[in-house]
Amino acid sequence: MAIDEKVISNMAKLARLQVTQEEAVELGEQLTKVLNHFQQISQIDTQGVEPLVTPSEINFFARPDEAKKENSTEEMLANAPDKAGNLFKVPPVV
Repeated sequence: MAIDEKVISNMAKLARLQVTQEEAVELGEQLTKVLNHFQQISQIDTQGVEPLVTPSEINFFARPDEAKKENSTEEMLANAPDKAGNLFKVPPVV
């Protein structure tokens, strides 16, 4: 898949970026190379390959994804300089 200057110019317009014609050509070539690399990677046969959690030799520790209620509302508001009911009261912000 090739990304040409016209595609880059449209993307720049949508992103409200100013890109010269030379930059559009160069960026198109770079993005085309990136997409080609991803296309090559997508063709690798990964059947039977265990997913990699981390590439380093450290032991991976994952805690359970559980919601905990660690502090009560009163504990969280205890050091608030000003409060309104169960809410922190702050100065108006623009």
